[in-house]
This record gives sequence, structure tokens and C-alpha cells, in this order.
Amino acid sequence: MDVKATPIRPVRLGNMAAEAEHRPDGSTIVRSIETLGAYPRSIVDALEAWAEKTPDTVLIADREGGGWRPLSFSEVLARMKPLSQALLDAGLSAERPLMIVSGNEIEHFLLGLAAIWVGIPYAPVSPAYSLLSSDFGKLRHIVGLVTPGMVYASDGEKFGPAIAATFAPDMPLIVRTNLPAGRPARLFDDLLTTPVTSAVAAAHDAITPDTVAKVLFTSGSTGLPKGVITTNRMMACNQEMIRTALAFLRDEPPVLLDWMPWNHVAGGSHNTGIAIYNGGSFYIDDGQPTPARFGATLRNLEDVQPTFFTNVPKAYECLVAALDDHPKARRNLFARLKLLQYAGAGLSQHVFDGLDRAARAETGERVMIITGYGSTETAPFAFTTTWPVEQAGHIGLPAAGMTIKLVPNGDKTELRLKGPNVTPGYWRDPVKTSEAFDEEGFYRIGDAVRYADPEDLSRGFVFDGRVAEDFKLSTGTWVNFAAVRSAVIGACAPLIRDCVLTGLDLNFVGAMIFPDLEACKRQAGLAADAEPEAVIAHPLVRAKFAMALAELAERSTGSSNHVARALLLAGLPDIDRGEITDKGSINQRAVRAHRADLVAALHADAPGPSILVLDRKGFHQ
Repeated sequence: MDVKATPIRPVRLGNMAAEAEHRPDGSTIVRSIETLGAYPRSIVDALEAWAEKTPDTVLIADREGGGWRPLSFSEVLARMKPLSQALLDAGLSAERPLMIVSGNEIEHFLLGLAAIWVGIPYAPVSPAYSLLSSDFGKLRHIVGLVTPGMVYASDGEKFGPAIAATFAPDMPLIVRTNLPAGRPARLFDDLLTTPVTSAVAAAHDAITPDTVAKVLFTSGSTGLPKGVITTNRMMACNQEMIRTALAFLRDEPPVLLDWMPWNHVAGGSHNTGIAIYNGGSFYIDDGQPTPARFGATLRNLEDVQPTFFTNVPKAYECLVAALDDHPKARRNLFARLKLLQYAGAGLSQHVFDGLDRAARAETGERVMIITGYGSTETAPFAFTTTWPVEQAGHIGLPAAGMTIKLVPNGDKTELRLKGPNVTPGYWRDPVKTSEAFDEEGFYRIGDAVRYADPEDLSRGFVFDGRVAEDFKLSTGTWVNFAAVRSAVIGACAPLIRDCVLTGLDLNFVGAMIFPDLEACKRQAGLAADAEPEAVIAHPLVRAKFAMALAELAERSTGSSNHVARALLLAGLPDIDRGEITDKGSINQRAVRAHRADLVAALHADAPGPSILVLDRKGFHQ
């Protein structure tokens, strides 16, 4: 059956249009010509408006026991005010912000909004820095930079070791459960009984669009985390940008089911903001796209019918593998769904096809899949497609209200951005702030783009990798990192999680591959408790990778895109050594540096038996 002959479910989207100005210096200015509508001074003003208009609509819900724990718009607003008073009573301010070290839950949601309500910045920090780290180095760095006046952790016992190691003994500590031994702390529920005074209304009246709402820490993929200042204006205007592009959000309150961590901008600003700004409902998914946690997502889909579903490509891969065996989850996913959105990485063709197949089986229609582009520094929405994605890396056109600059940079075109959604800088770091902007005030995001069609601006742009990630072989040949990495992942899916490319100043391109061990176990018929070393050494696993990479080698056109050798890695990347961020992004440079012996083995004159050797005529050991 011709998939494209099947109609796409109608969805109302805005127009995306831009105009270009080519400058004598070789740069190009591209401006969105779409009008950015009015927006409130803060996201909490939108919440208050919906609490008056639709007080009983569920705004937020998380799992508790066997069911959901919901709060309506009016209930959220009522709880925010005593929490705001408690924060003011504790002396919190722009100099002494609130820090939250645990993950997504109603208490986190309420405390963050309560801080914004009275102009107190808050910093949601990755739980991985407390729970997965062994030295708490990144958490200690963030504490020193933020100088918090209070810290919240959901479970005082679970987060106890990290708190004891990084926070002063007299730091006010709030927990939902399990008061820790040996230090003073209060329960979250006690804060809800705080008598509200006129100080809350006065502080709320004093906030402005430029008041700092939160400080979001980048993942630290190139060093220690930086604190990105996020203002009220950034959050509010970004939601108006989103609604301008995704016009269906105006038609009915959206429903979201989402797991993305709130210490990142996608989950904590973009996704929760869509519900708040548009009078919608946000269900916290306690699942994750991992073998151990994805069952929870499927269970939640048996309860929730999302109208807007956004996720990372790995989660869509998990959905495609599971939906045929979970008919109720499949039915609910597609019952009211207007749009699928992905970001963070490319979506493999077999996942595109699988989503189309599941939608057609359930509804007889395809559901539009779009993608976009942005960063923590852009709040994050900066580009999107409002048409079905048909090309890997397609990011669309700039959002309403945005202007971009395209600057020649070697053989790439560097992207820079300006708009009301762009951060004013980094928290207490004037040097990095100065480095981040050019002489015209454009933010240097560090990425490259190219035209989807050089003759037609309306087709938008394609992501072309990081400006600094490309490298030269010893022959002087440039390797397009993003293209080669994407090709390796696409060829080896679904057995691969990520890869690190090698070859800087060497004779050929190599790949150190982090396999998806669970998928590899299924491929080889191995038990769930099989050791990683046994998994990557299994003949069926090696044969599958060898075949995929040999086919890729056959299609290569020269040394710049020919992966000549590959090595499967049994060990996971190390968060303490900076090899991986808490959201799963690989730090290529750190992996190569910490595994220099493996790079040497990969490029040795006489490769060992663990190396897959791939010439352009096929695979040989």
C-alpha cells in the first residue's frame, strides 16, 4: 500500500513565512514575517486567567498508588499563594533562589510556580547529579553558582547523601517524604498551611517581563553546566510563538502525557507551558523510553488520550515496538491526537513507517509528524515545520518574532539568533555571556544549517551539525560529523543508542558504538541478565552490525563518509567524567579523551579481533 496515498488527519496550523536580506559581507539576515501576538508579562498570569475562566479543568496530575492525583487550575492557584509566602518568609530572593534537586511531580510544579509568582528565581537541577553521580561534582558546582536560600527534594532519605555532601547543614530543606536524620527539615505539606499576607500580592505586582523566572542548567556536554537565565518574557512570548505555529492549540485545551525532565527546557518550559498557556491538562508520565520504565508509559496511555504528543526519537521507537501488543494504549494515543512532534535527534525511517502503520491501523488516517529546533537559550522554541517532515534534520522556518543571521564559517553556514525568547545571558557569568553574543546581539548557538532548497526559502532549513564538530583526516579531507553519525545510527537501528566518531588527524573514520543492549539481547535470543561483554561478542549481534555497516560502506562516496572500522562498547558512558549528559547526549570529545586506548586500538595498523573492519567492498574481519 502507498502510505502517502493515505490522507493525513486534518489539523489547523499557522503559516510560516520569512524574508531574506543578503549582505555585502556574505552574511544573510532572515526574518519571520509572521506577526507575534500579544502575550502576558508572565506564564503565571496566563495560569491565573484560566483559573478564573475554567477553574475546574485539571491542570496537572501525577501518579499516586494505582491512580492519578489531579489538581485543577483553581486548586493550583490556591496552593501557590501559601507556598509563595513560605518562600518569602525564608528570605528567598534573586540573591538566594530556590533550588529543586528532584524530578517531575506536583510538589515540584507548585513550588516552581510559587517562586515565579513572587519574583524569586528557581533552579531545577537534574536528579542524576544527586542519584547517579558518585562525586557530586556537578551538583556542588551548581550550588556554588546559585547560592540557594532553600532546597527541595522529594525524598529526604533518597537524596540525603547528595544533600549532606553539597549543602550547608543550616540550609533550609523541604521534603515531601522521609525527613532526613541529622539535619533540620520541613515537610512540603507544612508549607501549604502558611498564612498568606499582603507581602505576596505586593511581590506579585512587582514582577516584570524581565524578572528572572528560572535558571536552567545546560547539560554540561562541553564542560561544567552553565546557568541559562530564563525570564518571564522568554517563557510567555515563547508560548505565543508556539501557539502561532500550532494554531490548533487555540481551538480546544490540549492534553499532554509527558515524561521529559523539568530541569530541561523542553519538559519544564515548553511542554508544561503549553498546558498552562492554553488552559490544558498535563499528565506526568512516570515512564521513560527504557526497557525497565516504558511499561509505565503504556499503562498511562491506557488512561490518557493526548491531543499533542511530543517526545524523543527513542520513545517513538519504543512505541512502534509495543503498540501492536497494547491495543488500548494504541487506541488512546491516536483517538484525539492532532500532532506528533519529535526533537533532540533524527527519527529513523523504520520509526516513521511504524508510526504511520499504527495510526492507519487504528484510524485509517496518518497523523502529521513535525519537528523543530531550539535550545535552552531560546526558551526553547525557535524553528518549526508546519508541514510533514520528509527530510532528516529538517527544522523548518524561524518562529514569529524571530530574526536569524547566517554567517559563512569554513564550508558550513553558522546560525545565530535574535528574538524576545532569547536569554539575556548566563547566571553570574559575564565572560560566557559576552562570548555568547556577536556585535549585533545575535546569540551564537554554535550550530550550522543549510537551505532545504537554495531556490525556495519557504522550504526552510536543515540542521547541518555543530560548527566545531567536523574534523579533518590526515589527508586534509573534512568529515561532516553530523551526517556520518546520522548515517551510522540510521544503518544500525534499532540495535544502536549512539556512536562516537574517531579519525581526527588520522587516516580514516572510525566509530565507537554504544549498542542498545536490550535490543541486542533480543536479536541474539539472550537472557535478560546476559552480561554486556557477552552481548556484544555474540556472533549474531556482531553479524548484524557488520552487515549494516558493510552496506553503509558500499554506499560511501569517499573517505569523508566511509566508516572504515567500528568497535562495539560494552560499558556505558560515564556521567562523572562528562562522557554523557543526564538527558543522554554523548560528549564526543570526552569519550575519545577518556578512552584513548580504544581509539588507538581502532586505528592500529593491525586491528584486533574485536574490531569490525569495513572496506567499500563489504565486511572482512
